[in-house]
Amino acid sequence: MDSKRLINSIFGVPRALIGVIHVAALPGTPGSGRGVAEVAEAAVLEARTYASAGFSGLAIENTHDRPYLKGSVGPEIVAAMAVIGSAVRRAVPLPLGVQVLAGANSAAMAVAHACGASFVRVEGFVFAHVADEGLIESTAGDLLRYRRAIGADSVRVFADIKKKHSAHAITSDVDLPETARAAEFFQADGVIVSGAATGRPTDPGDVRAVSEAVGIPTLVGSGVTPENMASLAAADALIVGSSVKEDGLWSNRLDDGRVRAVARAFQGLAAGRSRRRTQFRAQ
Repeated sequence: MDSKRLINSIFGVPRALIGVIHVAALPGTPGSGRGVAEVAEAAVLEARTYASAGFSGLAIENTHDRPYLKGSVGPEIVAAMAVIGSAVRRAVPLPLGVQVLAGANSAAMAVAHACGASFVRVEGFVFAHVADEGLIESTAGDLLRYRRAIGADSVRVFADIKKKHSAHAITSDVDLPETARAAEFFQADGVIVSGAATGRPTDPGDVRAVSEAVGIPTLVGSGVTPENMASLAAADALIVGSSVKEDGLWSNRLDDGRVRAVARAFQGLAAGRSRRRTQFRAQ
């Protein structure tokens, strides 16, 4: 539950729809083939598509840099992401978020601070898990001290809990709501609940349980579609990146029709919630 209305303070709406820009492979990574300027231009085009459809916010993510490094990236990635983030910010006046994979949380904070982004999405904020890249350990202490050190206190931290693409056997005795409480205790600004992998649906029961457990915003981080959106009503924000691509595959091009379908479904739900509130007040 977003008890302090943080989502509204960032996005200007009580419930936000955030579109993910999966930036093309960056310099030095196995899949790289385009210059930073060209990658930035493509990111701006996607940002404009999201904005014209009515999305509340955006996020850039270096998803095509596979295989990911664990916990840090080179200065070339930080520099490229800052250039891309700045280009998007100049072109589209929507709040922007940054994620740098895998678990390169301080790098994401640096990029966000440099380009004027509003939030970062981070992995491994509390506890530990085994991801594709290996063992990921808690970074909350280091990250929030780094945020203070560089003067980036306005950049909000949205933390994945029981993160996708990961095994959580080592914390199997800590359930999802308790993990969310730990993230809140360690001063995350919001928590992200997701499915098992990119594009996989998030369990609505998990979203409700986490939302009831914490006073910070609960965001959904994977598998959002027009068809399942209503079942995720307990979330304060929805992050969408796969269902808006051609054939619903994250690595494909953005599909304008799918983007608009997601936005229409979200706006329809928002209108329905508004009508119900009005009716309740009238009774």
